[in-house]
Amino acid sequence: MAATAAKGHVFYDGRHEGSTFTIRVDIEVEDKRIKFDYSRTDAQTNGFVNGTFTSSASATILTLLQMVNPDIPHNEGMVEPIEIVIPEGTILNAAYPKATTFGNHLCPPNADAIQRALSPVLPDRVTAGWNNLLASLTTGIDPRTGEKYVDIGFMGLKGGSGAMQGCDGYDHIGMIDASGGVLDQDYEMFEQQTPHRLLKHELLPDSAGAGQWRGGLGVETLFEIGSDDTQLVTFGDGDFEGAFGLAGGKGAGLNFIRLTYPDGHEVVPRNKDLITGVPRGTIYHQVANGGGGWGDPAWRDRSVLAEEVRNGVISRQAAVNDYGMTEAELQAL
Repeated sequence: MAATAAKGHVFYDGRHEGSTFTIRVDIEVEDKRIKFDYSRTDAQTNGFVNGTFTSSASATILTLLQMVNPDIPHNEGMVEPIEIVIPEGTILNAAYPKATTFGNHLCPPNADAIQRALSPVLPDRVTAGWNNLLASLTTGIDPRTGEKYVDIGFMGLKGGSGAMQGCDGYDHIGMIDASGGVLDQDYEMFEQQTPHRLLKHELLPDSAGAGQWRGGLGVETLFEIGSDDTQLVTFGDGDFEGAFGLAGGKGAGLNFIRLTYPDGHEVVPRNKDLITGVPRGTIYHQVANGGGGWGDPAWRDRSVLAEEVRNGVISRQAAVNDYGMTEAELQAL
């Protein structure tokens, strides 16, 4: 029997400032069976940041599926060899009547724990860390129509995925538990369906964790809020923990959301927050960082690195500091 273990982390339960919770998974492989045991995971919280057994177990299976033959049919026979133990009363399997509003968003730190646990034994199948979620929702009255609008800022929250041996991460793909890239926003539809005006939405240079194979790039988003008395809700953990690197690869930076009001003062929401009365003309600024890198950055293919520097994906300074590019190599670009 082979066994391994690792941790993932959850930050702030929406009620208790500074609260941190640990997801602990013990993985055992014996013959043709695999067991994921979360018995050492922290207890449920009185806040709303708890999961249900179904959401947590689905994250376990989804993460495992990324590491096995993609041609395996997704049916009962596929899940029969998988045993998942998540005791009731833990943050991943809250007992009634504890709130589970944030339950689906515990899937990424659950995946982090599994990836960390399996990376030593499946180094060619496990990706480095994906960008952690930091999302927002705006709502208010559209002055053009007098009607309510609600918008979840999908294009701003989608960071990069982790790299793996032999493959760079995906740029601007989103959360690991959403399978990435499924849903995004069209710029014109964003401006039609909300009163906001998009100012910038671009891939963010140097946001990917450096590595022999780099993480996927994240994005930077700015828009001008177009409604009076706007309400902003934020949720996620991406401003507490960046994506981790593997096998000598570097991690990526933290996410942030910042509001600059028309009078110039700035507000940085907490990672789970409700801000009311945001005035029209406020500038919303969000960064969703990249994924973690895999392998020593010094081993990155120099022709690929040179092309990325020429295209502005990696800055000249980062090429020197993170990848060891020499002055002669820079002069040759």
